Amino acid sequence: MRIGHGYDVHATTDGDHVMLGGVRIDAPFGLRAHSDGDVALHALCDALLGAAALGDIGRHFPDTEPAWAGASGQKLLRRTVALVRDRGWVAVNADLTLIAERPRIGPHIDAMREGIAAELDLDRRAVNVKATTHEGIGGIGRGEGIAAHAVVLLEAR
Repeated sequence: MRIGHGYDVHATTDGDHVMLGGVRIDAPFGLRAHSDGDVALHALCDALLGAAALGDIGRHFPDTEPAWAGASGQKLLRRTVALVRDRGWVAVNADLTLIAERPRIGPHIDAMREGIAAELDLDRRAVNVKATTHEGIGGIGRGEGIAAHAVVLLEAR
């Protein structure tokens, strides 16, 4: 068994929605990113890659590569899961923490869990998503960005 941790953060920018955990959430801003800016799925990709000793998301999906421009977090996650499985690993569970002052994430957690569980081929009960604020501290606390942490446990197939 192996454990992996991932972290991602993106700054806010002009827009009308954010993608978090594969779910589109209306917001008075977007997230600045080369892909869709889904910090939850990007952190999850990093956790999976780290647990499998495959580097990080930037190594596999560099922001200098036009092919990844605007790519969905789900697409990156699917490819990451395939890389991890090719190495002989499968996810056992995943735990994600989203950190944002806004938008309200709570109403979307069940949809995120369902989508992530499907991508990892897990029962929904093996995926946890929680949200917290930064209590007004720092850039995230001022609403200048959104961050996410993810932890996964892998086992050999």
